[in-house]
Amino acid sequence: MAETIFSKIIRKEIPADIVFEDEQVLAFRDINPQGPTHVLVIPKEEIATANDIGEEHELLIGHMVRVATQVAKDEGIAEDGYRLVVNCNPDGGQEVYHIHLHLIGGRKMTWPPG
Repeated sequence: MAETIFSKIIRKEIPADIVFEDEQVLAFRDINPQGPTHVLVIPKEEIATANDIGEEHELLIGHMVRVATQVAKDEGIAEDGYRLVVNCNPDGGQEVYHIHLHLIGGRKMTWPPG
């Protein structure tokens, strides 16, 4: 997998507004927020796309979702609601090829997204 900006954020070579970190994942505020709260949760293991998730990643992906729900609580948006999104490949809107979970909230979500 080619190195991405997320690899540099994990190694602390590029600054980020980190809201959570443990040995498996890092969560930080998106620099182009789509809502009052927009946090990216990324695994420290490099996985390019959702298509690359294997059986060996099940616990890691579950941990990412669990971290996102905890961040939603910490940010005060859990009760009103939020959106969790994983984009996959160009037509899915993926721009960085290191899988990441978007936690977006703090406003009423619409469908289609906008």
